[in-house]
Amino acid sequence: MRSFSNFLLYFLALGVAGYTVVAYGLLPLGSLVHPDMRVNFLTHSLGIYTHAFASTVAMALGPFQFSTKLRQRNPKLHRWLGRVYLAVGVLIGGLSGLYMAQFAYGGLAAKVGFATLAVLWLYTGLRAYVAIRSGDVTGHRKWMLRNFALTFAAVMLRVYLPLSMAARLDFASSYAAIAWLCWVPNLLFAEWWQRRRELARAK
Repeated sequence: MRSFSNFLLYFLALGVAGYTVVAYGLLPLGSLVHPDMRVNFLTHSLGIYTHAFASTVAMALGPFQFSTKLRQRNPKLHRWLGRVYLAVGVLIGGLSGLYMAQFAYGGLAAKVGFATLAVLWLYTGLRAYVAIRSGDVTGHRKWMLRNFALTFAAVMLRVYLPLSMAARLDFASSYAAIAWLCWVPNLLFAEWWQRRRELARAK
Protein backbone atom coordinates (compact mmCIF):
# COMPACT_ATOMS: atom_id res chain seq x y z
CA MET A 1 0.00 0.00 0.00
CA ARG A 2 2.80 2.39 0.92
CA SER A 3 4.67 1.53 -2.29
CA PHE A 4 1.59 2.29 -4.36
CA SER A 5 1.07 5.61 -2.54
CA ASN A 6 4.67 6.61 -3.21
CA PHE A 7 4.36 5.61 -6.86
CA LEU A 8 1.15 7.64 -7.19
CA LEU A 9 2.76 10.66 -5.54
CA TYR A 10 5.75 10.64 -7.88
CA PHE A 11 3.60 9.87 -10.91
CA LEU A 12 1.18 12.74 -10.31
CA ALA A 13 3.80 15.29 -9.23
CA LEU A 14 6.22 14.57 -12.06
CA GLY A 15 3.37 14.20 -14.52
CA VAL A 16 2.05 17.67 -13.74
CA ALA A 17 5.58 19.08 -13.82
CA GLY A 18 6.07 17.56 -17.27
CA TYR A 19 2.68 18.83 -18.42
CA THR A 20 3.63 22.35 -17.32
CA VAL A 21 6.92 22.24 -19.22
CA VAL A 22 5.09 21.20 -22.39
CA ALA A 23 2.14 23.57 -21.95
CA TYR A 24 4.23 26.65 -21.12
CA GLY A 25 7.55 25.83 -22.74
CA LEU A 26 6.63 24.24 -26.05
CA LEU A 27 3.13 25.48 -26.89
CA PRO A 28 1.79 29.01 -27.44
CA LEU A 29 0.76 30.60 -24.14
CA GLY A 30 -2.84 29.84 -23.23
CA SER A 31 -3.23 26.99 -25.72
CA LEU A 32 -4.54 24.52 -23.14
CA VAL A 33 -6.62 26.78 -20.91
CA HIS A 34 -10.27 27.75 -21.14
CA PRO A 35 -10.84 30.48 -23.77
CA ASP A 36 -12.18 32.83 -21.09
CA MET A 37 -8.81 32.68 -19.29
CA ARG A 38 -6.60 33.14 -22.33
CA VAL A 39 -6.79 36.94 -22.35
CA ASN A 40 -5.46 37.15 -18.79
CA PHE A 41 -2.63 34.78 -19.66
CA LEU A 42 -1.57 36.84 -22.66
CA THR A 43 -1.91 40.15 -20.82
CA HIS A 44 0.22 38.99 -17.86
CA SER A 45 2.54 36.58 -19.65
CA LEU A 46 5.63 37.36 -17.53
CA GLY A 47 3.78 36.64 -14.30
CA ILE A 48 2.30 33.44 -15.71
CA TYR A 49 5.61 32.13 -17.02
CA THR A 50 7.41 32.98 -13.78
CA HIS A 51 4.78 31.29 -11.64
CA ALA A 52 4.48 28.24 -13.89
CA PHE A 53 8.17 27.43 -14.15
CA ALA A 54 9.08 28.28 -10.54
CA SER A 55 6.18 26.17 -9.26
CA THR A 56 7.28 23.34 -11.56
CA VAL A 57 10.62 23.29 -9.74
CA ALA A 58 8.78 22.80 -6.43
CA MET A 59 6.51 20.14 -7.90
CA ALA A 60 9.39 18.19 -9.45
CA LEU A 61 11.68 18.31 -6.39
CA GLY A 62 9.09 18.02 -3.63
CA PRO A 63 8.54 14.24 -3.63
CA PHE A 64 12.28 13.55 -3.41
CA GLN A 65 12.53 15.62 -0.22
CA PHE A 66 10.41 13.03 1.58
CA SER A 67 12.63 10.14 0.52
CA THR A 68 14.18 8.57 3.63
CA LYS A 69 16.80 6.83 1.46
CA LEU A 70 17.91 10.11 -0.08
CA ARG A 71 18.18 11.84 3.31
CA GLN A 72 20.21 8.97 4.75
CA ARG A 73 22.47 8.22 1.78
CA ASN A 74 23.08 11.73 0.56
CA PRO A 75 22.11 14.37 3.14
CA LYS A 76 24.09 17.04 1.29
CA LEU A 77 22.02 16.52 -1.86
CA HIS A 78 18.86 16.58 0.26
CA ARG A 79 19.86 19.96 1.69
CA TRP A 80 20.71 21.45 -1.71
CA LEU A 81 17.48 20.22 -3.28
CA GLY A 82 15.64 21.70 -0.31
CA ARG A 83 17.28 25.08 -0.85
CA VAL A 84 16.31 25.09 -4.52
CA TYR A 85 12.80 23.92 -3.65
CA LEU A 86 12.29 26.75 -1.17
CA ALA A 87 14.23 29.55 -2.87
CA VAL A 88 13.08 28.97 -6.45
CA GLY A 89 9.92 26.91 -6.21
CA VAL A 90 8.21 28.31 -3.14
CA LEU A 91 9.62 31.85 -2.84
CA ILE A 92 9.50 32.85 -6.51
CA GLY A 93 6.51 30.66 -7.27
CA GLY A 94 4.63 31.96 -4.23
CA LEU A 95 5.33 35.64 -4.86
CA SER A 96 4.41 35.38 -8.53
CA GLY A 97 1.33 33.37 -7.59
CA LEU A 98 0.29 36.06 -5.13
CA TYR A 99 0.76 38.67 -7.84
CA MET A 100 -1.25 36.67 -10.39
CA ALA A 101 -4.05 35.95 -7.92
CA GLN A 102 -5.41 39.46 -8.42
CA PHE A 103 -6.09 38.60 -12.07
CA ALA A 104 -7.58 35.16 -11.45
CA TYR A 105 -10.63 34.23 -13.47
CA GLY A 106 -13.76 33.44 -11.47
CA GLY A 107 -14.35 36.62 -9.53
CA LEU A 108 -13.48 37.61 -5.97
CA ALA A 109 -13.84 34.09 -4.56
CA ALA A 110 -11.22 32.72 -6.94
CA LYS A 111 -8.87 35.65 -6.34
CA VAL A 112 -9.06 35.28 -2.56
CA GLY A 113 -8.70 31.50 -2.81
CA PHE A 114 -5.51 31.65 -4.87
CA ALA A 115 -4.12 34.57 -2.85
CA THR A 116 -4.66 32.66 0.40
CA LEU A 117 -2.95 29.63 -1.12
CA ALA A 118 0.06 31.75 -2.12
CA VAL A 119 0.35 33.36 1.33
CA LEU A 120 0.15 30.02 3.14
CA TRP A 121 2.62 28.47 0.70
CA LEU A 122 5.12 31.22 1.47
CA TYR A 123 4.41 31.08 5.21
CA THR A 124 4.81 27.31 5.56
CA GLY A 125 7.99 27.45 3.48
CA LEU A 126 9.41 30.14 5.78
CA ARG A 127 8.49 28.15 8.89
CA ALA A 128 10.14 25.03 7.45
CA TYR A 129 13.31 26.99 6.72
CA VAL A 130 13.42 28.66 10.14
CA ALA A 131 12.84 25.31 11.85
CA ILE A 132 15.74 23.54 10.14
CA ARG A 133 18.06 26.50 10.64
CA SER A 134 17.36 26.31 14.37
CA GLY A 135 17.95 22.55 14.43
CA ASP A 136 14.29 21.59 14.85
CA VAL A 137 14.19 18.60 12.48
CA THR A 138 10.76 17.42 13.64
CA GLY A 139 9.25 20.87 13.17
CA HIS A 140 10.94 21.17 9.79
CA ARG A 141 9.38 17.93 8.58
CA LYS A 142 5.92 18.98 9.78
CA TRP A 143 6.09 22.34 8.02
CA MET A 144 7.50 20.77 4.87
CA LEU A 145 4.62 18.32 4.74
CA ARG A 146 2.16 21.19 5.04
CA ASN A 147 4.08 23.11 2.40
CA PHE A 148 4.10 20.26 -0.09
CA ALA A 149 0.40 19.68 0.53
CA LEU A 150 -0.05 23.21 -0.78
CA THR A 151 2.36 22.59 -3.65
CA PHE A 152 0.16 19.63 -4.58
CA ALA A 153 -2.65 22.09 -5.29
CA ALA A 154 -1.25 22.22 -8.83
CA VAL A 155 -2.09 18.54 -9.23
CA MET A 156 -5.58 18.76 -7.75
CA LEU A 157 -6.36 21.81 -9.88
CA ARG A 158 -5.69 19.70 -12.96
CA VAL A 159 -7.83 16.89 -11.60
CA TYR A 160 -10.85 19.02 -10.74
CA LEU A 161 -10.89 21.20 -13.85
CA PRO A 162 -11.47 18.43 -16.41
CA LEU A 163 -13.98 16.77 -14.06
CA SER A 164 -15.97 20.00 -13.81
CA MET A 165 -15.87 20.39 -17.58
CA ALA A 166 -16.96 16.79 -18.11
CA ALA A 167 -19.87 17.43 -15.74
CA ARG A 168 -20.71 20.54 -17.80
CA LEU A 169 -20.71 22.80 -14.76
CA ASP A 170 -20.62 26.56 -15.17
CA PHE A 171 -16.92 27.27 -15.65
CA ALA A 172 -16.73 30.55 -13.71
CA SER A 173 -18.52 29.11 -10.67
CA SER A 174 -16.64 25.82 -10.67
CA TYR A 175 -13.29 27.57 -11.11
CA ALA A 176 -14.00 29.79 -8.10
CA ALA A 177 -14.78 26.69 -6.03
CA ILE A 178 -11.69 24.86 -7.31
CA ALA A 179 -9.55 27.82 -6.21
CA TRP A 180 -10.26 26.56 -2.69
CA LEU A 181 -10.85 22.85 -3.27
CA CYS A 182 -7.43 22.38 -4.86
CA TRP A 183 -5.63 23.10 -1.56
CA VAL A 184 -7.89 23.13 1.52
CA PRO A 185 -8.51 19.34 1.56
CA ASN A 186 -4.77 18.78 0.94
CA LEU A 187 -3.86 20.79 4.02
CA LEU A 188 -6.49 19.06 6.14
CA PHE A 189 -5.19 15.68 4.98
CA ALA A 190 -1.62 16.66 5.88
CA GLU A 191 -2.73 17.60 9.40
CA TRP A 192 -4.68 14.36 9.78
CA TRP A 193 -1.72 12.33 8.51
CA GLN A 194 0.67 13.94 10.99
CA ARG A 195 -1.66 13.42 13.95
CA ARG A 196 -2.20 9.79 12.89
CA ARG A 197 1.55 9.17 12.83
CA GLU A 198 2.03 10.87 16.21
CA LEU A 199 -0.67 8.71 17.77
CA ALA A 200 0.83 5.57 16.25
CA ARG A 201 4.26 6.44 17.69
CA ALA A 202 2.74 7.16 21.11
CA LYS A 203 1.15 3.71 21.17
